[in-house]
Amino acid sequence: MNTNHLFVDEAGDTTLFGRYGKPLVGTRGTSRFFMVGRLEVDDFAALDAALAALRAKLLADPLLNTVPSMQPAAGKTALFFHAKDDVPEVRHAVFTLLRQHDLRFSAVVKDKQALLAEFQQRRVDDPKVRYKADGHELYDQLIARLFERFGAFGAEREVTFAVRGNKERTATLRGVLDEIDNGFSSAFGFAPHGQTRVHSSFPHKSAGLQACDYLLWALQRFYERGEARYLGALWPQFARVLDLDVPLAEPKKRGAQTQEVEFNEKHPLTLGSRAGVGDKGSGDIG
Repeated sequence: MNTNHLFVDEAGDTTLFGRYGKPLVGTRGTSRFFMVGRLEVDDFAALDAALAALRAKLLADPLLNTVPSMQPAAGKTALFFHAKDDVPEVRHAVFTLLRQHDLRFSAVVKDKQALLAEFQQRRVDDPKVRYKADGHELYDQLIARLFERFGAFGAEREVTFAVRGNKERTATLRGVLDEIDNGFSSAFGFAPHGQTRVHSSFPHKSAGLQACDYLLWALQRFYERGEARYLGALWPQFARVLDLDVPLAEPKKRGAQTQEVEFNEKHPLTLGSRAGVGDKGSGDIG
């Protein structure tokens, strides 16, 4: 049976409040959005080898090997690729490589302004409720939405989650996936795939997590800065982006101001379509 390799990481932070309960969403040093991403790789050995070869080539380049982030002591590009830390020349080379491989990326995005409003309403209903800064509850909820689509049916799955925090959470994440699988099996009478093996790892130990980080970085630039060119270059490898809080083109005076929207091949994610204007082909992607 074939094995489908999946790698899961996050971008942004789960912070809502600072000292004395002051909302911090969107302020300096705090993200406006939180997102989780899943990269599916069929030929992981080829991707792993290609990234290792590229890093060796870049480290041998006299135009790059004196850059601070390329020094082993810095613990950055010399050891592993990380889009936020890599210099533009390295970033361009990694993006070019990723576009040459058969990858399928999915993501779920949460607007933290909407999350803040939801939590404040929860607090009205129950004044004792508290927001946990570790964000595990939000993370697990988004992971469940991320895996509600199974990907390749029938194949065994090797799922690697990027480590978050300092507590072992592999069993918890395995439970999230098992609940989804059991629900499918109960509804349809058969399992959606073969055996699932779940691991947690660090990006410097996993080429798959490094590739996932790059695709998440492109998506994060789109959401946080309105910068579409990176997403545009990689959009053919995006299978699905589930945005939980797209602004309504005509917000209701009472009730919902946002809606849940899936962006995909038929409905590309663009600056226009995300703004809620209903544009499915504005040209921002491509």
